[in-house]
Amino acid sequence: MGVWEVTGRLSRTARVVVTDRQYADSENVGGRYTRGFPGHPGTYEVTEPGEVGEVLEVAAASAAELDGGGGFVCMCQGEFTFALYDAADRCLRTVDRHGPLPLLDPADPASLPGRHRAAWATGAPEPLRRYAQEWARGDRTATGAVTSDADVSTLAPLTTVLSWLGTPPGGIDAARRLARLAPLALLDGATTGALERAVRRSDRAGLDGAVEFFATEHFTARHPKRRRVGATTRDLLIRHARAHRPQHVAVLERRLLRAAEDRVVS
Repeated sequence: MGVWEVTGRLSRTARVVVTDRQYADSENVGGRYTRGFPGHPGTYEVTEPGEVGEVLEVAAASAAELDGGGGFVCMCQGEFTFALYDAADRCLRTVDRHGPLPLLDPADPASLPGRHRAAWATGAPEPLRRYAQEWARGDRTATGAVTSDADVSTLAPLTTVLSWLGTPPGGIDAARRLARLAPLALLDGATTGALERAVRRSDRAGLDGAVEFFATEHFTARHPKRRRVGATTRDLLIRHARAHRPQHVAVLERRLLRAAEDRVVS
């Protein structure tokens, strides 16, 4: 079967789920990277029609090669797998691809992941945009300028970082992992006292981000003395989690400790 015949069969593809075993990154509890490209996910979606077409060119060639291989199927699956879905969300086919693929190399700004990462960085809050751009380029040492004082215009207050974390990305593209890891890395360096003051000034998105942070190992791995917050803040976070993030309630109740006499402990 030729490439054009395969392309015809797959022309109804509206969405591609990419499984990446070549460039995917992983992190340990401390947030340090062990392999792959920093912040690159193991799976992500391609939905923009032009980008779907670019993936289909590669998938069609790989499918034609597989279909002409006399029934041989390589069990290692290769470096990439493309799951192709139509507009009704029916899976048309999965295609494995072997070998490096520049189109999906996140280190290349012109690649699909490179474009997704750049778009994410452009949408970051203005005080954090340069920091986001460094993350988008894969800079493992990127640091941001963060303060707990909301009136310092040249720095990003913690309330901004919490809102950034609490604002979900527009899709689950190749920047989706950055959207979580970059703000978490900034919050790691904040004292519990500064975080508590930011929580009390946060809007809905900021409270979403605060619940996310306080329920992760980025906070729960801290020493118990650094996990104590005032009763008012603790109740606020748990109440918000019950209403909007119920999956985090049990962790918050167990690991978010109450400071004596509503004291803020940093």
